[in-house]
Amino acid sequence: MDETYDVIILGTGLKECILSGIFSVEGKKVLHMDRNNYYGGESASLNLNQLYEKFKKGTTPPSTMGASRDYNVDLIPKFITSVGTLVNMLVKTDVTRYLEFKSVDGSFVIQSQKVYKVPSTDTEALKSGLMGIFEKKRCANFLEYVGGYEESDPKTHKGKDLTKVTAKALFEEFGLKPDTIDFLGHAMALFAEDDFLSKPALETVKRIRLYAESVLRYGNSPYIYPLYGLGEMPQGFARLSAIYGGTYMLSKPIEEIVYDSTGAVCGVKSEGAVAKAKLVIGDPSYFPDKVKKTGQVISAICILSHPIPNTNDVESAQVIYSQKELKRKYDVYISCVSSAHNVAPKGKWIAFVSTIAETANPQKELEPALQMLGKIDETFYQTRDLFEPLTDGTKDQVFITKSYDPETHFQQSCEDILNVYKRITGKDLDLKARAPEGGKTEQN
Repeated sequence: MDETYDVIILGTGLKECILSGIFSVEGKKVLHMDRNNYYGGESASLNLNQLYEKFKKGTTPPSTMGASRDYNVDLIPKFITSVGTLVNMLVKTDVTRYLEFKSVDGSFVIQSQKVYKVPSTDTEALKSGLMGIFEKKRCANFLEYVGGYEESDPKTHKGKDLTKVTAKALFEEFGLKPDTIDFLGHAMALFAEDDFLSKPALETVKRIRLYAESVLRYGNSPYIYPLYGLGEMPQGFARLSAIYGGTYMLSKPIEEIVYDSTGAVCGVKSEGAVAKAKLVIGDPSYFPDKVKKTGQVISAICILSHPIPNTNDVESAQVIYSQKELKRKYDVYISCVSSAHNVAPKGKWIAFVSTIAETANPQKELEPALQMLGKIDETFYQTRDLFEPLTDGTKDQVFITKSYDPETHFQQSCEDILNVYKRITGKDLDLKARAPEGGKTEQN
């Protein structure tokens, strides 16, 4: 292993694997190591036996659960916005050739303890049970404005400068009520808290438009999800990296990050040997002295024998339980997948509930959402700390990704990937370019 590389990457989480694939395609010599013996890190997908081994050590799953191999359960569940940044990354790198996706059946919001489909167009808004007849018309007018808004065409702005007008002021101009503002901001713009209301409205309008455009692509929801679970995606990017000459090593203990006399990184030591590089990327678990805790996520993985109630018996769905409804700061996210995506046996659904912990008893914070799921066959709770780097990495050339947030979409994760790439290269990642077909010969 005493070789010199352009980039060493630690951890095979999705973010790290995407960066590995991108830098390999750009011609960099990449070494990618993980202490685990499987791909995915925190974002891996586990079979049923692995799930019990991780969360209920010493117990075995009952036979009524079905075959272990029929399960691919995400540790950090997320859906992919069908016209979002992650899809652009998949297309740019051509990783789509290794993966198969299926649309998610529905997107819902809970209001006054009832589950409603999220309207995404002015026509749907007029039919929605979320609002009264006059509010429907006001909401339809707002969505019509958003649908026609083009940042580069002042004629579509209708005299409003969205870089200065706050989101709150824009909503009020259309006469929208608090409950409507709540679902627009949380279920369509996908903000996790209410800070967005006091910021310029442009970001909110862009997000709502992206949501609506994503729905139009497949018709039922704005989301797609890979067959066999999210754990397929890190492996797809790992294959891409290997085709372009990247080297992958699993089950490699990281003994030391090596620095030169100026304090800049110069290599990574594993099993007595040092791999040299002037640039190291990794997830927070590899750099405990270089990260700070920013919060905690509480989540529950639930196995059900039925779909989420009141979602039209769909096989997959996202449900947002907004913070306003629960009188808390952060939204609670509910999602479910099933055999339709090859992640559970026939007749079983995997439901996930997650949020930012706000109290000393985080499991209790999930109770209202868990009650919405009906009868639960088995529950696995997970509490994990959120970390982010103390510095931007430009001084010591160690670039650390952030922990995964609890949201059921990849908005913040993609922003983190783009941010790390820019800190390393000094330029924005070009998501319009397409990787050439083929590449170098695959290395073992």
